[in-house]
Amino acid sequence: MKYCLQYRSGGPLALRSKIQVIIMGAAGRDFHNFNVYYRNRSEYEVVAFTATQIPGIEKRAYPPELAGPNYPNGIPIYPERDLPTLIKKHRIAEVVFAYSDVPHEYVMHQASAVLANGADFRLMGPFATMLKAKTPVISICAVRTGSGKSQTSRRVAGLLRKKGFRVVVVRHPMPYGDLTRQVCQRFGSQEDLDRHECTIEEREEYEPHINKGIVVFAGVDYEIILREAEKEADIIVWDGGNNDLPFYKPDLHIVVADPHRPGHEVAYHPGETNLRMADVIVINKMDTADPANITTVKENVKRLNPKAILIEAASPITVDKPELIENKRVLVVEDGPTITHGNMPYGAGIIAAKQLGAKEIVDPRTHAVGSIVKTFEKYPHLGAVLPAVGYGKAQMKELEETINETPCDAVLIGTPIDLRQVLQLNKPAARAYYELEELSKPSLESILEQRFPRK
Repeated sequence: MKYCLQYRSGGPLALRSKIQVIIMGAAGRDFHNFNVYYRNRSEYEVVAFTATQIPGIEKRAYPPELAGPNYPNGIPIYPERDLPTLIKKHRIAEVVFAYSDVPHEYVMHQASAVLANGADFRLMGPFATMLKAKTPVISICAVRTGSGKSQTSRRVAGLLRKKGFRVVVVRHPMPYGDLTRQVCQRFGSQEDLDRHECTIEEREEYEPHINKGIVVFAGVDYEIILREAEKEADIIVWDGGNNDLPFYKPDLHIVVADPHRPGHEVAYHPGETNLRMADVIVINKMDTADPANITTVKENVKRLNPKAILIEAASPITVDKPELIENKRVLVVEDGPTITHGNMPYGAGIIAAKQLGAKEIVDPRTHAVGSIVKTFEKYPHLGAVLPAVGYGKAQMKELEETINETPCDAVLIGTPIDLRQVLQLNKPAARAYYELEELSKPSLESILEQRFPRK
């Protein structure tokens, strides 16, 4: 038997047969890293996951059905605040940081806390965690959440279908429910969304693809998902989450940058890694960004990845019922991840409301209820805008109640899905739509034609 000598502050620990590990995560990258690297390695024992970012996900365990025969009791999930205690209690040798969309400084603060308690701090790279597909893979990722990767994914998938390819989208994980029922999920219709009891966050990512006739896969075990997706696809489009790295080895890596947050492309993990790895970089939202900010992003792109193809793009916004907004008192509901941990104080809804001449943007904060109150407390940069958080039925109900309790003439929905279809609203509502529009050459279409000739 092989033994590993482990250390903590104060001196070496006893010889052990396994390396004790904790994985820090948020119900996505953490499970993937475990599945592809740790699950079947006898020299490691993953003692626990810790969880943050997403409310409520630490109140469960990674089940034995997914953890494998080395973990007959599954793996417990604890709040991240318990990490120092867990390191000492279990004499942990290695802590793996496995979530995304956080400042570089934040990552090193976490590293410092881990090191101070005697464990190694690890970031796992692409070679250790990317799976190889039998079909070509195009990955769509970003430097920050809310940059526009979803609309870029829709654009790429649409162009590929136009060329005659069978396209399947595989979405970055959002397993917020029963993990044993979410191992491999296939979404091809609205009924599938209802059957899987999808949250608002899940619907925002899946529904726009489904409405265009494209099948979406997601879940927990991305090797199982990959093998199922390969059966239906000539090309797989990886639709990334937050600013995380792709789970599959891409044949073409497209990364979206946001000039509304200049400098973030070199200040956030792992967004900067995406920027440096990219084959194509799309600078989005140029129609509404400050020219000086656009210049900053371009300079950073050229400095860190001068070989990448640069595409300039816009996200033109249209509203289905503009008459509800003009000269009215309006409550704006924005995409939750973009304006919470994405650090944007506004989104497409606020831009559209100002363009249409809304009389007033109504502040929802004094009318918030339940977890929506806590969301505003956690993200103090938010102003008179309501984030569409909905990580489960209870929070979706609290979002609905907050909207209905806020006095206004109308609601402007700036989310990727139509909240009118999943919430019962007591006042008129309009919706802001936005899609990717390329402004420069070469275009995505010409790049795809060169890399993947017409079928």
